[in-house]
Amino acid sequence: MNKKVVQTDKAPKAIGPYSQAICTNSMVYTAGQIALDPATMELVAGGIEEQTRQVLNNLRSVLEASGSSLDLVVKTTVFLKDMNDFPKMNTVYAEYFGENPPARSTIAVAGLPKGGMVEIEAVALIA
Repeated sequence: MNKKVVQTDKAPKAIGPYSQAICTNSMVYTAGQIALDPATMELVAGGIEEQTRQVLNNLRSVLEASGSSLDLVVKTTVFLKDMNDFPKMNTVYAEYFGENPPARSTIAVAGLPKGGMVEIEAVALIA
C-alpha cells in the first residue's frame, strides 16, 4: 500500500507537525480543518455559519488536491466548541452535503486551535 502526503496552498498550511491529508491507494484521510483563511492564516470573521463555510471550503480544497471531492466523502467528524451551535452548523453543512450525506459524528470539545468554533475532518474515496 502506498502512502502519499497531500499539500495544497488552497487550504491553510498545517499549524503543527501533521499533513493536510494522507492518501492511500483508494482513500484519503484529512486532518481536521478549522476556519482559517489560507491567505492570512487567521480565523475568518463572523459566527458559526461563516466558520463552518470556511472549514468546508478548506476541506473541499484538500480533498480536490487529493484527487477526491466532497461528493466522495464517506465519513466526517465534526468538533464543536459549543453544542448550542449545532443547528446553525448543521444548516450550512447540509448545503455542502445535501443528498446522500456521509456518515457523521459530532463531538463537543473544550476548545479548538486558534479559538475556532468548529473543526471538521473527513475520510473519502479517491476518484
